[in-house]
Amino acid sequence: MSAPVSAPAIETSELSKRFGRVVALAGLSMRVEPGEVFGFLGPNGAGKTTSVKLLLGLTAATSGSGRVLGAPIGDRETRRRIGYLPELFRYQPWLRAREVLRLHADLARLPGSRRDAEVHAALETVGLADRSNDPVGTFSKGMQQRLGLGAALLGGPELVFLDEPTSALDPVGRTEVRQVIRAARERGVTVFLNSHLLSEVELVCDRVAVVNRGRVVASGTLDELLGEQTAVLRVTDLPAEARSGLAAFGTVETDPVDAERITIRAIDPARIPDLVATIVAAGGRIHAVAQGRESLEERFLELLGAPPDPEGATAAHRVTDDGGRR
Repeated sequence: MSAPVSAPAIETSELSKRFGRVVALAGLSMRVEPGEVFGFLGPNGAGKTTSVKLLLGLTAATSGSGRVLGAPIGDRETRRRIGYLPELFRYQPWLRAREVLRLHADLARLPGSRRDAEVHAALETVGLADRSNDPVGTFSKGMQQRLGLGAALLGGPELVFLDEPTSALDPVGRTEVRQVIRAARERGVTVFLNSHLLSEVELVCDRVAVVNRGRVVASGTLDELLGEQTAVLRVTDLPAEARSGLAAFGTVETDPVDAERITIRAIDPARIPDLVATIVAAGGRIHAVAQGRESLEERFLELLGAPPDPEGATAAHRVTDDGGRR
């Protein structure tokens, strides 16, 4: 007997929302699997915030349908199993960290016997247990963001919506938030990450969807969206007969203008050291090696029909004449 197929954490079909004549969401269809970190990307005005509000049941759809954690969107009991960190939030600066979370525990109607333990667990999760008695007004922006994450994770939700959780944070703060998100995933929590910081999404998400004008224009894993890995090498003194052997590593392309430039497409990054060793063993001299693929930013602009940034090309596509990388 085959194992049962898990129901999606989120599934929508042609979900739309109008505000009078304004179309905020034109027909959102997507699926989010349980236990994954799902990145939701799009330009301003694409319908990201409207989508989150619909999925949370904070506003009603004009048409279409959807299910969250197996129940129709807006189901009251299901909402108790969901955590939410809005983009814009503010806590009373005179409240202590544990008091903020205790207030959220009360609002969530967590059983009294569990509240103190849940508050402590949330503070431990976001690394603020040692600051639990400090007023929120003394916290940095990164610490306040972590406290907001603690509120979203309070009570062990199965699904968490994070709206721009690393916005306006410095690199240290963004690293801290990524660690919290990864820890949540390890516990089996599904994370729906709404963000415009594409580099952050690349670091933490299992799958992403790109939404534009209220519709998903592409979705999948990063490998599926960004395509094959590529290695670009600058090689001299490689015998012509040895080049054919490089096909064992991927698709070989020689620049018709610059014969020293060799591109290996669809290469397993783990095999690049073997590729280098093969070239050297055949008598070739390697002056530069660059690995990469199309960045998420490049793919994002491509999907939106925007012109690419010529300064944003990946290093793999910019091996310089003197063998270095710009």
